[in-house]
Amino acid sequence: MSIVIAIDGPAGAGKSTIARRLAGRLGFIYIDSGAMYRVVGLWALRQQIDPTDMHRMEQLARAANIQLDDQGRVWLNGEDVSTAIRAAEVSTAASTVATIPAVRRALVEKQRAIGAHHNVVMEGRDIGSVVFPDAALKIFLDADPGERARRRAAEVNGNRDVIARQMQERDKRDRSRAEAPLTQAPDAAYVDSTGLSIEAVEEAILQLVRARISNGKEYR
Repeated sequence: MSIVIAIDGPAGAGKSTIARRLAGRLGFIYIDSGAMYRVVGLWALRQQIDPTDMHRMEQLARAANIQLDDQGRVWLNGEDVSTAIRAAEVSTAASTVATIPAVRRALVEKQRAIGAHHNVVMEGRDIGSVVFPDAALKIFLDADPGERARRRAAEVNGNRDVIARQMQERDKRDRSRAEAPLTQAPDAAYVDSTGLSIEAVEEAILQLVRARISNGKEYR
């Protein structure tokens, strides 16, 4: 039986970094939910389809053969698109694609299919509450808003005050949206990463892994 670790939380809490490190440490597959939306956005651009066309975007999302491997690579219909999906225009398209409920439902089905056959770590905003409600371990990773803004500003070399406002607006949108809002699942463990190093957060979550789902297996 496969094991699913779900990590939710707001932007800048460190979800992606921790999920990648945790998956590598455990030998699990990291499901990058954002990358999957980027894949659909990329395919739409290549097919010259308007990303706001909800019907066509749902068709693409369902038809896309999306694969992820334990090396962090992302594949679309057999092609490694790990680099292509990081282009700025793809990011813009993905943001539009992610607002379409039918696309979200289609990708959730694909995410669940991966989780049914592989041990996975997945991060996002609705993973423990919607995508994998029966996950073996659920984490809600959070941090002080000021700390989250500082981290994101350092990542993109941007203005901290501007980024703080943008993150505040995104938090509000994520928490208030009708379709799969950002929320802490009732049975999720709350982890505050404020003031902690990446290594410290990773170790804290590994302790939860050992306590809840290791079943005697030793994880290094």
